[in-house]
Amino acid sequence: MSDLASRIAVLEDLAAIRDLVARYGPLADAGDAAGAAALWTEDGIYDVGGFGIFRGRAAIAGLLEGEAHQALLAQGVAHVMNPPVIDLDGDHADAISYSCVLRHDAGAWHPHRVSANRWTLVRTAAGWRIGARVNRLLDGDAAARALF
Repeated sequence: MSDLASRIAVLEDLAAIRDLVARYGPLADAGDAAGAAALWTEDGIYDVGGFGIFRGRAAIAGLLEGEAHQALLAQGVAHVMNPPVIDLDGDHADAISYSCVLRHDAGAWHPHRVSANRWTLVRTAAGWRIGARVNRLLDGDAAARALF
């Protein structure tokens, strides 16, 4: 592959990964549990500090279909993701990012969860997918800072 083609391929991969991460919030806020879960590999892991570890698409969809998430949807919620910092290595990538869940209450928006995220991403036949996402609250705990 020519140098230019290689550079374009890297840019395309970075754009695809940023798009993948950005899709989570709108899908979660739309209540599209299956669509959000499809961002992961079949055996993907979502490790959400304070909620548990969810393995596989069905479990991840179950988290979003669960009582806690449904209560947020009913009240008004926005999952805001910042662009990730990505380390690309062929068909694998690691990324870090912030996320903020905003909750609507009494006519105003309030931060509900502000978290550090570490993403493990893999290229599949269907494109880039999340192999694992670890999410920890930025509440002073060293575990969250360690993700960065």
